[in-house]
Amino acid sequence: MSSYVEVRNLTKKYGELIAVDNLNFEVEKNEIFGLLGPNGAGKSTTLSVLTTLSDLNKGDIEVCGYDIRKDKMKIKQLIGMVPQDIAVYEQLSALENVRFFASLYGLKGKRLTSAAKEALEFVGLADRQSMKPKQMSGGMRRRLNIACGIAHDPGLIVMDEPTVGVDAQSREHILNSICTLRDRGATVIYTSHYMNEVEEICDRIAIIDKGQMIACGTKAELVSLVTDVQSIYIETKLSSDTLELEIRKKLKVMPNVKAVAIEGNIIRIDLLIEQNSITRIIEQFMTFGLPIMNIKSEVPNLDTMFLTLTGHELR
Repeated sequence: MSSYVEVRNLTKKYGELIAVDNLNFEVEKNEIFGLLGPNGAGKSTTLSVLTTLSDLNKGDIEVCGYDIRKDKMKIKQLIGMVPQDIAVYEQLSALENVRFFASLYGLKGKRLTSAAKEALEFVGLADRQSMKPKQMSGGMRRRLNIACGIAHDPGLIVMDEPTVGVDAQSREHILNSICTLRDRGATVIYTSHYMNEVEEICDRIAIIDKGQMIACGTKAELVSLVTDVQSIYIETKLSSDTLELEIRKKLKVMPNVKAVAIEGNIIRIDLLIEQNSITRIIEQFMTFGLPIMNIKSEVPNLDTMFLTLTGHELR
């Protein structure tokens, strides 16, 4: 993959307040890049500068090879913005709303109408073209908001909390749509306070706090910053205390095993997060002749990682 967005030493000040402090990150082409941070971390400011709504004080930003200072208008054409606050006109129909926003990017005539209808079909509102936003549910309004941001087929789509306040069905539809956009060739920058969403759809995740980068990488890479141990829980059938002692002894001397605990028929094994570690544990159980009735692995979730890395919860 190649970088579609490059942010180098981005600094943005409001008077004496440093909102973003020498921030660096890259977004690869055709990935969903999660941008996380507590309130006041600098996320909104970063997105505002990246989408050309605000000027930077220092640093460089390139989008698809275009410099944000020299080629601002070209970058504007490449970006689709889906803001947290629903930005549609209540007096216009769904189709009229999408047509209006797409027209701002130069689309006209039949191409404009076709693009607007395709966007509404994509978000599941093809049969709601004549409906006005005030007649829609919260989830439908969110999907209309997305349609307005993607109708001009942008290469970079910035989504700021696109699922706030929607029902479970609409949330699932929106998340699936975002993955489809990536699969069709778009690059997506995604922010959310719902950690499960970020874990589900983001290829890489950046965590910023106080205007600075705290960590950036895949979920597995972020886990490695917090711990190198995972816990494996295996449910089996133990026939005697002697067998339990034998199993405990053999497991403890296996490579990468840090601790073993047995409670009833549940065996917990703490081991280093390395390739094939779990496979070796399963093979060992086969040599014991013990059935594996259930097995699960636990590593820190994104909430835990965020708390550990920043010292506070996301909200």
